[in-house]
Amino acid sequence: MKNQYSFDPTRRNFLKESLAAGVTGAAMLSPLSNLLAQSADDADMVVRNAKVTTIDPQQPSAEAFAIKDGLFLRVGSNSAVADLVGPNTQVIDAQGHRVIPGLHDSHTHGIREGLHYALELRWDWVDSLEEALAMLAEEVKYTPKGQWIRVVGGFSWEQFREKRMPTLEEINQVAPNHPVYIFYLYAYGMLNKKAVETLNYDNEPIGLYHKGRIEKDKRGRATGIITAAPSGLIMYKTLTKLPTKTKKQEVLGTRHFMNELNALGLTSLSDAGGGGMQYPDAYDVIYDVHQQGLSTVRVGIHTFPQVGGQELADYQRWAKMVKPGDGDDMLRFIGGGENICWAAYDYEIFAQERPLLDSNVREVALPIYKLLAENNWPWRQHITYNESAEILLDMYEEVAKAGDGKLPQGTIIDHGETFSDKTLERIAELGLGIAIQNRICYQAEDFVKQYGAKKLAQTPPIKKMLSMGIPVGGGTDATRVTSYNPWYSIYWLATGKSRGGRQMYGDDNILTRDEALQLWTVGSSWFTGDLGKKGAIQPGQLADFAILNQDVMTVQDSLIPRTHAKLTAVDGKIVHAYDTFQKFAPKALPEVSPDWSPLYRTGDFRRLYLT
Repeated sequence: MKNQYSFDPTRRNFLKESLAAGVTGAAMLSPLSNLLAQSADDADMVVRNAKVTTIDPQQPSAEAFAIKDGLFLRVGSNSAVADLVGPNTQVIDAQGHRVIPGLHDSHTHGIREGLHYALELRWDWVDSLEEALAMLAEEVKYTPKGQWIRVVGGFSWEQFREKRMPTLEEINQVAPNHPVYIFYLYAYGMLNKKAVETLNYDNEPIGLYHKGRIEKDKRGRATGIITAAPSGLIMYKTLTKLPTKTKKQEVLGTRHFMNELNALGLTSLSDAGGGGMQYPDAYDVIYDVHQQGLSTVRVGIHTFPQVGGQELADYQRWAKMVKPGDGDDMLRFIGGGENICWAAYDYEIFAQERPLLDSNVREVALPIYKLLAENNWPWRQHITYNESAEILLDMYEEVAKAGDGKLPQGTIIDHGETFSDKTLERIAELGLGIAIQNRICYQAEDFVKQYGAKKLAQTPPIKKMLSMGIPVGGGTDATRVTSYNPWYSIYWLATGKSRGGRQMYGDDNILTRDEALQLWTVGSSWFTGDLGKKGAIQPGQLADFAILNQDVMTVQDSLIPRTHAKLTAVDGKIVHAYDTFQKFAPKALPEVSPDWSPLYRTGDFRRLYLT
């Protein structure tokens, strides 16, 4: 089956390309003998004729930059880099396109998504339920008997014109003979009749695993709805029952997912573990991809205990196996979390009442925090609600007081939607960072029904965080909640609008586009310990950048989510290119596996924008 994402590279030699482009400056004025003599001062790559947003306050804009040995060498005007062009320099004429540093998602579950990417039908980009159901029907034609059709997060009913979810009847009508699982946020899952039959959920208790509910009708039969009440563990467990892939398929799926992120201009991510990601076994694939030199996205790893009651033992074991900082710039171990212990987890199901932390949370969490601090392990803790933060910060402060008054450098609070000013002050005092995501914009209407529009206007209080000097990183919390598309998050930050178009914020909580990009570049670099090392197009920083399809600084608001990269480079090497920059495209990936994967047909970014 033909891979619709394949791009065949056609490269020209430097001299022919330079003459065709009309290169000027010292490189072209020198005698040919000098031109052919490679100088140690020559750049490996030069990008020119660009609108460069550098995120460097000392030089906010430029029209050209040079790269050598994976680092930005010089940034400035076209003439400023002309003398760095040698016979082996790769010269890219940006043709006036906007260029930005590579984006960095400060909180995502990208390692896990790579394992499943090739089997998922995604509705991230769909604006009508009619189209979503049509896509489901299309998968029925290609999915082999016994295989599942799965839509695992990344969408909201708010984005559909119909302003509702599909019904079970609609799903059963479209897919009567294939098991279907639709995973909606962390709120609930929808299983068609074939899926209920396959899982034998008619015979499972209503309160399965004590961490969720299987809804039953009056006759005791499963309806097809599984609910995250009080947590989403049942939704995780259901996913683990679905057919898996071979390691070879998971490696290839991970590479294709990285390639998809590159196409969106993303070059780094801070991975927050996730359900099913038990360290180290679940990380075998990402380490394999890295060891083969196939990674095209920089990844920072956090460890996430999977079994309640065993969290302390897990961290005691992991502390003997690995230490923060192990690895390199493409794959590095960072620390613990986002789940430190299940007793401290407060799910963000905004359609439901705020969940309470377990009554024994101090007994369970405090020894783990102490262990991590003693071993100088930074950690990240999922905290949605202010009430949860007040309880957990008491323990943080106790641990800090026992040391030097601070926690390990790089310790993170994740989410923080309803934090008060007092809570933010405590976080600032402890030197913590906050990773925020646009997950609230997928649940804005549910939040308003539960808490009101006034409270939504500061959920989360982004500008207050920044005004207090707290490190803040932009992110998505993809993929089981939101889309991995970073531009939905940037759109949310810069407009204050939800996926359904609600104006969530006023000017007091909306960022400029420059500020939004700062959060997604330099801001997020703090969360992997890379502040000053990456995130800006600045001499000495890692050479990650993206040439965009449109000028994201000037296009109308509604077009921001349609931004993507026509060319992306990581470590000064091109990892994605198409259209105008097709000749620079790297070797195409092997075709995705299995050969019936939804990626061949519908619902992905490339189909919508790159064809």
